[in-house]
Amino acid sequence: MISAIVIDDEQYAREELTELLHEEGGISVIAQAANAIEGLKLINQHKPDAVFLDIQMPKVTGIELLSMLDPDTMPKIIFVTAYDEFAIKAFEDNAFDYLLKPVDPARLAKTLTRLDKEHKKENYAAVTPIRLEQIPCSGHNRILLLSTHDIEFAFSDVSGVHVATKEQQATSQLPLKTLEEKTSLLRCHRQYLINPKSIKEIRLLENNLAEIVTVSHQQVPVSRRYLKVLKETLGFY
Repeated sequence: MISAIVIDDEQYAREELTELLHEEGGISVIAQAANAIEGLKLINQHKPDAVFLDIQMPKVTGIELLSMLDPDTMPKIIFVTAYDEFAIKAFEDNAFDYLLKPVDPARLAKTLTRLDKEHKKENYAAVTPIRLEQIPCSGHNRILLLSTHDIEFAFSDVSGVHVATKEQQATSQLPLKTLEEKTSLLRCHRQYLINPKSIKEIRLLENNLAEIVTVSHQQVPVSRRYLKVLKETLGFY
């Protein structure tokens, strides 16, 4: 049985597609999401085999959501869109498949047949942004979209990955690896990333350790492993 998540900001579209999938059989819709941020959380939580993803959504589009997923563990992505057939050709080579709205049951059946047979990993690099401009986070019973420019540092602990600005801390669904690769944050410790523009000073400690003081006077550890690389990146030799 193929597990799937449906992500679309239109409730009617989500429910209609979910019903069609149930009718086709062989696939189980384990969750639905009304926006990309909620969808990202569900993908990380359930690790589905496939995601039926709307392209046009407010705040975070389907294409932007794609860039937030780990390529090594990414599910098969099927775009569901109201774009006309000529426009969708731009995405065809970079997604597992696509469906035009309103979804045609016969076309959906072909997609499910491919899903049942296909096991190769797809390359999404051509359509995903190289850099992330905003990070989806949760905090205090709300969903936040934090600009990468406002983030002073990010760190991981037993409860997850957290990002800190001058004013607040929030929890992100993105791993540190993705934040390191797709933002300007630099690795300074196995569990910490730092925004170089937020560094006020670097205090050198004993045993080749160091500590960063940010512009908002927060303290971030620097390990021996990353101190030399950090200094070279910042132009200190």
